[in-house]
Amino acid sequence: MTEKVLSQNKNGMPMLLILLAAAVAGMVVFFWTISADNGSVVVGILCLFVALIALFLMAGLKVLKPQEALVLTLFGKYVGTLKGEGFYWVNPFCSAVNPAAGTQLNQSGDVKSSRNAEPSGMKMSLKIMTLSNNKQKINDCLGNPVEIGIAVMWRVVDTAKAAFNVDNYKAFLSLQCDSALRNIVRLYPYDTAPNVDTTGDGVADDGSLRGSSEVVAERIKAEIQARVEEAGLEIVDARITYLAYAPEIAAVMLQRQQASAIVDARKLIVDGAVGMVEMALERLNENNVVELDEERKAAMVSNLLVVLCGNKDAQPIVNSGSLY
Repeated sequence: MTEKVLSQNKNGMPMLLILLAAAVAGMVVFFWTISADNGSVVVGILCLFVALIALFLMAGLKVLKPQEALVLTLFGKYVGTLKGEGFYWVNPFCSAVNPAAGTQLNQSGDVKSSRNAEPSGMKMSLKIMTLSNNKQKINDCLGNPVEIGIAVMWRVVDTAKAAFNVDNYKAFLSLQCDSALRNIVRLYPYDTAPNVDTTGDGVADDGSLRGSSEVVAERIKAEIQARVEEAGLEIVDARITYLAYAPEIAAVMLQRQQASAIVDARKLIVDGAVGMVEMALERLNENNVVELDEERKAAMVSNLLVVLCGNKDAQPIVNSGSLY
């Protein structure tokens, strides 16, 4: 199905004036012939018929606001799409088609400012809308359940495909977002993990849901776009709005992260303590402050490491006797 834009029908105002003039003239002539009683009843009936036809043709007048479209069919056949703001006139037998007109999803296009807001009816919005699907529980590549939510910015670019290629393009988009999100998330660990290939090139990398959110979002966007191409939709952007471990393992994973942070901190402390001990021994040897044998050096190193790596402040004991 190919979209066909009706660009020659933006003649609503001239048609309105012509139809109004025909309707008024027909009614005037009809009442004049009836009141004059001159035997021109046939002429009066014809003028009344013309007036009624003019009133019926007014049903073909259509008004569109910016970024709105109207998909028209005539006796079941697609005849074209009205696009852009303006005052149009079309065949009054044409009917508008919008299979997603009554669909209410958690997206910007379905939010009404008030209860008395004017419904869009069969008009199809061409604005950029935001679809915020519900959070999903998905297992990452390590099997850990995570909860993730995304916001997808999208718009209709081909009204004919959106109206006729799928049953309901809004519901179709929502389902494809869920499916694409599940397919991409299962390729990544929540946090950086060793020996995990997230790009598919056979080489382990440091990709993760938490650390590579931009890359993950771009892959989700590309996945959704490939799925909704036939529905005439364009995915403008996709962003991760929520990411966390599932509640059943959140506490355990928090302990794991805390343990990992403690180990990393201890490594840093030990590296610094060893460097300080080496510097102390080198300075003592350079300045010939004191000569220590290997046993005394080992004791000094042990004491310094205990002091530098301990969690509490050291409480030194002063030896007032002989060193030996």
